Amino acid sequence: TEVISADDHDTMEDVHRIELFRNRLRTLIVVEPVLDLLDFVPDEDKQRIRATLTQKGDICAADALLDAVIRGPRPPGWFVGFVAALETAGCGHAAKYAANEPPSAALEAENDNCVRLINLLQLSLVQMKTRDVCHRCHDRGRLTDEDRQNILAELDNRGPISGARLLLRRIMRNEIGWFSDFLDILRETEHMGLVRELQGEPLADPGASHFLSSDRKARVVNHQSNEVCVCVCVCVCVVAHSHLEMIMNETPTVCGEERGKRGCYSLGRVKCECSKGPEGPDIVLHDYQMEVARPALDGNNIIVCLPTGSGKTRVAVYITKQHLDGRSSRGQPGKVVVLVNKVPLVDQHYSTEFGRFLKHRYKVERVSGNSQLKISFPEVIRKNDIIICTAQILENSFSSARGGHEDGIRLSDITLMVIDECHHTQKGGVYNNIMIRYLKQKHRNVQLQKEQKKPVNIPQILGLTASPGVGGARTQQKAEEHILRICANLDAVAIETKELGKEAKDPFKRIQSAAERKEDPFGDVIKGIMEEIHNHADLKPLCDPGTQNYEQWVVQKEQNAAKEENQKVRVCAEHLRQYNEALHQSNTIRMSDAFSFLNKFHAEELKKKYDPEAEESIQITDTERFLFALFKGKKEKLQDLAKHPEYENNSLTLLRETILKEFMGREEARGIIFTKTRLSAIALNQWISENKKFEACGVRASHLIGGGDQSVVKPMTSAEQKDILNKFRLGDINLLIATTVAEEGLDIKECNVVIRYGLVTNEIAMIQARGRGRAEDSSYTLVEMEGSGVAERESVNEYREKMMSRAIQRVQKLPRADYEKKVKEFQMQAIMEDRVRTKKKQQKSMKTEHPSKVRFSCRQCCAAVCSGQDIAIIENMHHVNVTPQFRELFLVRENTSLQERLLDYEVNGVIACKKCGQRWGSMMLYGGIECPCLHIKNFVVTYNKKNKVFSKWNELAIRFPAFDYVEHAQLVGQEDEDEEEEETE
Repeated sequence: TEVISADDHDTMEDVHRIELFRNRLRTLIVVEPVLDLLDFVPDEDKQRIRATLTQKGDICAADALLDAVIRGPRPPGWFVGFVAALETAGCGHAAKYAANEPPSAALEAENDNCVRLINLLQLSLVQMKTRDVCHRCHDRGRLTDEDRQNILAELDNRGPISGARLLLRRIMRNEIGWFSDFLDILRETEHMGLVRELQGEPLADPGASHFLSSDRKARVVNHQSNEVCVCVCVCVCVVAHSHLEMIMNETPTVCGEERGKRGCYSLGRVKCECSKGPEGPDIVLHDYQMEVARPALDGNNIIVCLPTGSGKTRVAVYITKQHLDGRSSRGQPGKVVVLVNKVPLVDQHYSTEFGRFLKHRYKVERVSGNSQLKISFPEVIRKNDIIICTAQILENSFSSARGGHEDGIRLSDITLMVIDECHHTQKGGVYNNIMIRYLKQKHRNVQLQKEQKKPVNIPQILGLTASPGVGGARTQQKAEEHILRICANLDAVAIETKELGKEAKDPFKRIQSAAERKEDPFGDVIKGIMEEIHNHADLKPLCDPGTQNYEQWVVQKEQNAAKEENQKVRVCAEHLRQYNEALHQSNTIRMSDAFSFLNKFHAEELKKKYDPEAEESIQITDTERFLFALFKGKKEKLQDLAKHPEYENNSLTLLRETILKEFMGREEARGIIFTKTRLSAIALNQWISENKKFEACGVRASHLIGGGDQSVVKPMTSAEQKDILNKFRLGDINLLIATTVAEEGLDIKECNVVIRYGLVTNEIAMIQARGRGRAEDSSYTLVEMEGSGVAERESVNEYREKMMSRAIQRVQKLPRADYEKKVKEFQMQAIMEDRVRTKKKQQKSMKTEHPSKVRFSCRQCCAAVCSGQDIAIIENMHHVNVTPQFRELFLVRENTSLQERLLDYEVNGVIACKKCGQRWGSMMLYGGIECPCLHIKNFVVTYNKKNKVFSKWNELAIRFPAFDYVEHAQLVGQEDEDEEEEETE
């Protein structure tokens, strides 16, 4: 029996308590002063936390700090030191939670309402005399010396509003009781108007409120009449001074059992609409929204096609409510699944639409790959009325049900399926896989009815899109076919659109072309290096370096060389690809960014050739020596040229002028810059943050990139994306530099500046990006390099947009019989094509050889690695090799990206070839056992004496056995026992 000491037990309890109150602590901790006082946190952790604070803000940094404290080291007395650090740094409220002395539920709720009230009235409060209030707060002990110093510095450097915001953030982290002190301080500093607003008292002059501009609306419940007030200025509803219920942007709500104790204080004239109070806010649709919704309200499948920002999701919420209400009134169960194609949209649809309007009446839940739910997806389906999830989760559950697993659901379990961004219902997409199941069942139902058997229930389908596109069509007829195929895939009786006229206004559009630079010595040096590599490997490119065509050519060369085991060409092709990327960067961002990219690549390649535990370096070939020496010989020249601003590309200069013009010419600007790559998004953000001119005109920038790990750049987690978007909505950030991840779906209403920086794809992306600009005075600017063809492609997309509109109109005007005939033809075609694909897959699977018939070799040095019979699969996903022979072939390096917790396994380092340093995969901790996990893209696969390369394991038609955890655990346990016996001897 394991004996746990009293000290260990206390430590475990302390750690558990920190985890228990983590959500509270992360909002109450002031990171910088606390971090300075924690001597047991390692310096490298402190540096990382400070970097997080600078890049991602307070909450993310507080999370990182708590992780460091929990992770350790935890010397004796660490917990006492942690609580003392919180108290000394002015985080007394956080210290109470950490010390397991939380306030009572009533006091906690009252304090939460005070915090909420401060946040809601922040537009008024930032107008206070910050310096006077700051000194009084310090005198009363509500601000520390460091707090006061930081606030005054913020006041002097960034202005009174920024200083006021920092003061409010600090004051709200105090121990309970701070609110009454803060009111007294406002009285003492002659802010009686603010005091009255905070107490919910009407102003003497309602028109004098500066809280909101006259065109901004807020909804609030009048608790005496149970009505919803839509106020021209602002309403603040206070129950017993502490219970505030007010949501901005037309979100009515109620106080439940507290209703009726006090009324609604209005700072402006109001008009009221009836609401059902406890059932939540009414969903009020515009006439055009109601018009497109009508066919769905009758139970038909439709596609709602409305411009970005015109309320498609609100229409879906209304249809969902009517659907569930109708089934409930008929005594029938209802189940609605809302499908999205991006993880951030799960939380967005829950918080801003479905949860906001329907959780008062129905059970609403959200599920994505990042969910922390401890129950299975089928259980979530059973326990809730509305489930918002990523499409892949639903498809996985369908597949499980088909395989006979209990952990699966069936199509008949759902009564309404809402598909967001439904234009993605194309061949090969997960939406299409789901809808193929639907179409097959619908087709089988027809046969069942003929046989006088009961058909299987299938859900009603509601598709949402702003731009179905034309699918690459070059003629009007093909464009109409594309629209009809989407209607067929979604089994829609119609695609519903509405011309919004004055209700919708496209942003002002301009195209700005930058002249080609007269001299490009930096690019010339890179091209010279590439030419030397061409000669060394006897390569003859068919296109110019720095282009997309060259990228495709060199990738193909690398793949062919890997198959042919031509190490010389393979490694040269890999280096050429990096130089080509550097050329692209020097033409879009700074030369210094391109140089840093190349320098980092070569540093990491050199690092691969060194094993700190080995006596000798890893093998370096003559070609690698040549490539390293080539860059080393030109490194100093490239670094020097990167310092000459006269050689920078002109498109960057034009982008700077555009940003400054937009932000200086507007009272309040909020914008998005769309760029092609993650590297360019990060580099542009850094360029803006380092330029004082941007700071002077109020630009507060951050980058937003995708979550997939498919590039040299560490991806953003969904939590990081959510944090950035929240800051953008609140105005803490007013300029996003984003990849295409921000084009679709993300609800950013206040954006009034949209810039596409040298990025043009298709007409759907153009419409989506342009739709990000939703404010009245929005602008849409395309910045391109002269002669790049970007402006021409934009013109083509504009033509395709008009073609799409005409195609939709013609499809809508088709006679009903013709429409149904064409849709049925396309549906039968889709079913037959799927059957052919399935049959081919089955035949391929039937021909699958025994795993021993395939062999794996290192993609870089061609060294033999293992046979397929050495590989096993964990959870139908992770391919591992746990044989002792394999362990002798690789070394383990530190994982440079953040460790990621995934269910009961954990990424814990990188495995690399001992011979050449090529990365093979990652070391995964699974149930306490270290398992080397292989990534197939890093190997050449040999079968029937033919070499092939694959990017995904599912492309290889081999059935590997499941990993036997029990058997391997026993072997590991025996090895550990043998080692212990040897040590004892």
